[in-house]
Amino acid sequence: MASDGTIAEVRLPSNSRRRILAAGAIGTAIEQYDFFIYGLIGPLVFEQLFFPKFDQLTATLAVFATFAVGFLARPLGGLVFGHFGDRSGRKSVLLCTLILMGLATTLIGILPSYASAGWIATVALVVLRFIQGFAVGGEWTAASLMVLETSPDDQRGFSAAVIQAAGPVGVVLASLSAVLVSRLPEADLLSWGWRVPFLVSAILVIVGIYMRLRIEESSAFLQVSEVAKVPAFEALQSHWRPIIVVLFAEIAQTAYFYLTAIFTISFATRQLGVAKDVITQAVLLANLVALVTMPVIGAWSDRVGRKWLFVTGVVLAAISMFAFYHMVATRETLLVTTAVVLAAGIIHPLMFATEGSYFPELFPTRVRFTAVSIGKQLGVVLGGGIAPLVATSLFAGTGTTAAITAYYVALAFAALIALSFVRDTSKSRLL
Repeated sequence: MASDGTIAEVRLPSNSRRRILAAGAIGTAIEQYDFFIYGLIGPLVFEQLFFPKFDQLTATLAVFATFAVGFLARPLGGLVFGHFGDRSGRKSVLLCTLILMGLATTLIGILPSYASAGWIATVALVVLRFIQGFAVGGEWTAASLMVLETSPDDQRGFSAAVIQAAGPVGVVLASLSAVLVSRLPEADLLSWGWRVPFLVSAILVIVGIYMRLRIEESSAFLQVSEVAKVPAFEALQSHWRPIIVVLFAEIAQTAYFYLTAIFTISFATRQLGVAKDVITQAVLLANLVALVTMPVIGAWSDRVGRKWLFVTGVVLAAISMFAFYHMVATRETLLVTTAVVLAAGIIHPLMFATEGSYFPELFPTRVRFTAVSIGKQLGVVLGGGIAPLVATSLFAGTGTTAAITAYYVALAFAALIALSFVRDTSKSRLL
């Protein structure tokens, strides 16, 4: 640790940094695949498999409610893994979260349907979804901090954005799986096709575990002279202001992605009559575009700053919502694809790519894992976790997408107010 209380920059050998970056990115991609495969496959078949006794609207709400369970578990996972991540290190958390996620996803793939096991199947689905969310609650922060805390100061934005880009890799893999299985005959899709993407997780997790066993602990964490006894108490007592900022910023970021890339799958196919393969291919293309834009935006943030780019993303997201659903409602393949790609592939990365470095840099190393997790994971619940439910209910109650747009604009406005109270961190040393 430097004499001014900041963390001394430790330049690890380039091969060590590459190994940490690869292990973080590959593991994160696998976990995001596992988490999002439910969101992509669920709206296609789970209404019939696990909620067959409900009418279409209620079944759709039930699928999204189960989807939201994974988000409700994320703050708990963030607190638990944040505690151990701040006290025992980041590496052990990376291994635990990956194993938990892989087990839960694989077990979903072998679940019996409601027709075979009744309510036990539905309850088991909810429990496994909860475990998925619990694991993801610690994964993102651990991977981001491992990379951020071992990168040169002038490359933190780029390095963290690579981890962020691993998210779209996972979504691309999940989207590709959804595209492939959606082309199966209905009977095959419902009997065995939907299971394959979940079972593939077991193979991917083994690869991720191998990669993560070969990395070193975070150099910044190793410089902390005394770990916090109860990181959550210290974070909430001494750093509650930036936690609140992270909360509102994350709500805006996450809600935008789930309204344009997750809720849209069910909404476009069920309510607007868009072909399943058109909307799933649009989401796939958007995430492919994000793979390119995120590292570029991360590197850009090292030069121009994180805050300006994040704020720009929030403003553009709010503006785009006024046109997004109108473009999707045309059912024209080109317009539908353009809307989804602009939203999830270009605008959303302005927020998502920069938060990987911006949020952690707001906090000191001794409580960084816990503090970021509290703000981010609560924001994910209140943003992405309930966004599909809120959007479905708003449309059912009003019959128009204007209410959904107004809902997001309100979230964006709250985020902009919160962000006005924090500084840019791109040129600051880690505390």
